[in-house]
Amino acid sequence: MNAADVMTAKVLSVGPESSIVDAVKLMLAHNISGLPVVDSDGRLLGIVSEGDFLRRAETGTERRRPRWLEFLLGPGRLADEYIHTHGRKIKEVMTTNVATVSEETPLDEVVRLMERRRIKRVPVMRQEKLVGIITRANLLRALASIGDELRPSVSNDAELRRLVLSELGKQNWAPNASVDVTVRNGVVQLWGIIFDERQRGALRVVVENIEGVKDVKDHLTWVEPMSGLTIEGPDDRQGPPLGNGE
Repeated sequence: MNAADVMTAKVLSVGPESSIVDAVKLMLAHNISGLPVVDSDGRLLGIVSEGDFLRRAETGTERRRPRWLEFLLGPGRLADEYIHTHGRKIKEVMTTNVATVSEETPLDEVVRLMERRRIKRVPVMRQEKLVGIITRANLLRALASIGDELRPSVSNDAELRRLVLSELGKQNWAPNASVDVTVRNGVVQLWGIIFDERQRGALRVVVENIEGVKDVKDHLTWVEPMSGLTIEGPDDRQGPPLGNGE
């Protein structure tokens, strides 16, 4: 999936000369936490979010520091902060160093960008024009839509076992050499040894994500490499059946 597949195309925005009060009212009216700032030609100039309004003179929330710390910060930094807390126009408080993506940007790159920059929204650009925006809510909606898609169910136990083993083989963390899988009537049973207790939950998640699996039974034994301590899985302790369980 690309950015164009999940973005909101009809983007609410404000101009650089808009007042902070008008921007706040717009955000509250539409239940959004940020707005792109564009000029009269639709070119992106910056972005403003609820975080920009946390420390404001009107609410008495300006940052106050000891005099010695203000001396170390210098007049330039203090002047910038004064503008941000006392400015009346959007252009005085907006963030200008905005991370953007194009319509063709893969969704995984969008997510990495949001994680790296610790941001909640990314404008989508077509050359210099703003054509959309991706927020965390857009990503959640995309996930929900994918989850609603119907996938063909695997009813054959042998095929189901093959799919489980294939998926486990793709995971670098999976102890494939010490774990076996049996399947009967759609119930997957995990047997063998794990060397980190966290692998138990991850193995279960792998299996649960395969369409057609009705249940997962855990017979895994955790062997702590340093102490040799063994802890069995939470399910019944009967031994594995003979054969491949297909």
